Amino acid sequence: MRVIAGLYRSRPLTAPKGLTTRPTYDRLRETLFNVLAPRLPDAVFVDLYAGSGANGIEALSRGSRFVYFVENGEPALQAIRANLASLGIKGTYGLEPRTASAFLRRAAANALKTGQTFDILFLDPPYDSLTEYASTLTLLGGEAARVLNENSVVVAEHQRRQPLEESYGKLRRYRVLEQRDSALSFFAPEGAGEG
Repeated sequence: MRVIAGLYRSRPLTAPKGLTTRPTYDRLRETLFNVLAPRLPDAVFVDLYAGSGANGIEALSRGSRFVYFVENGEPALQAIRANLASLGIKGTYGLEPRTASAFLRRAAANALKTGQTFDILFLDPPYDSLTEYASTLTLLGGEAARVLNENSVVVAEHQRRQPLEESYGKLRRYRVLEQRDSALSFFAPEGAGEG
């Protein structure tokens, strides 16, 4: 596993030990970030179910202003810390050792006070955790929708044979990209310009 492009291009990344984390393979990550490229400069990126942190690190490498790494598995947290340290990344990220739903609920409560929103949210829960997809996307389309701005995009990586719904509350899918047995579903808030 490596960083594909940008400031940290070709630098190796460590994956968490064990079989519970499934890293996004390089070609799919390259496709994802080529699509997101116009949105990345100065963006606030949220890497939900961050695993090794490869997607959030890719976002930083390509110009995102800040990344939240949201992960509650200790082996994955150790891998994220090791990857950030090996690349010398400081001050442009927040490590959130909690569940995706806890993070989003907390961020939504803070958004009432601060007005902070996120530009890009990427989620890649374990494929066998279908309830995580539904609960996280439903939260983003409802109770936690205030963390999204009119230009926000939410991207979910999932198995091709397990398609996601077209909408979750105010969140609408506008694009699907498929590679091998994986798919990327792109969502935007209802009424937002889709990119």
